[in-house]
Amino acid sequence: MNIVNKSNELTEQYNQALNYASGHYENFPVASFLVPKHLRKHVAVIYKFARIADDIADEGNLPDEERLRKLSEYENSLRLALSTLPKDPFWAALKNTITEFNLTDRYFFDLLSAFKQDVLKKKYSDFNELSDYCSRSANPVGRLILELWKIDSEKAKNYSDKICTALQLTNFYQDVSIDFAKGRIYIPQDELGRFGVTEDLFKSETTNKQFKELMAFQVSRARKMFEEGERIIEYLPGMLKHEIRWTILGGKKILYKIKKNDYNVLRKRPSLNKLDFAGLLIKTIVK
Repeated sequence: MNIVNKSNELTEQYNQALNYASGHYENFPVASFLVPKHLRKHVAVIYKFARIADDIADEGNLPDEERLRKLSEYENSLRLALSTLPKDPFWAALKNTITEFNLTDRYFFDLLSAFKQDVLKKKYSDFNELSDYCSRSANPVGRLILELWKIDSEKAKNYSDKICTALQLTNFYQDVSIDFAKGRIYIPQDELGRFGVTEDLFKSETTNKQFKELMAFQVSRARKMFEEGERIIEYLPGMLKHEIRWTILGGKKILYKIKKNDYNVLRKRPSLNKLDFAGLLIKTIVK
């Protein structure tokens, strides 16, 4: 393939990644206008990589064995792309991003290990065990964003981890009923016991005093992590400050809606609408 054709093919793959990112709902902005134009395609292709793998682990009605097989194939495609020639244009675009910015390969494999764990592991005994999962399912994304912006501060990385873990936890609390329908509970088992909440409560979708106290504890912990992670802002350049602040505000808004709805996540899933995003954007920029 000549240089011109290869360049055109990469451009097409990046455009597809941008369209893919814009077509998926998230609680945070993905490759938004706040990201410098020359970086948006790279953010988008990383997002697409993670989203495809997450969907393999989570969407549809495939048996677990088939999900694991597909995830292993996906991982092998990543290894092949990094070691030799990518097998298709998408992997070529991802490899181009990884190479151009000297991104850490391990972060991509960490994400895949978390998605495989989603298939195999349905419950977590304590918060340390859940935190380990978050360190691979969410934190690598923040680390990769820092690498795209060439930010190498250890403090910034630690603050990023707090934000990403808080976002992951927020997503768990938002999707309690959805995850339970898939046989998963992302609230630590020892904390369920501490607050006197049983799985029968999840089945009956009953929000009693004990469940509210359990969720209030979860929400409070996630909010504290957001507040601790917010110190990352002082390490960020230009518009990235606004992008990350917007992301944090989105997570906090979900936590606020959970509290406002009296922690009734078993019957009502809180979500952000266009008005919420617009309001948070204004709050982000004028701060």
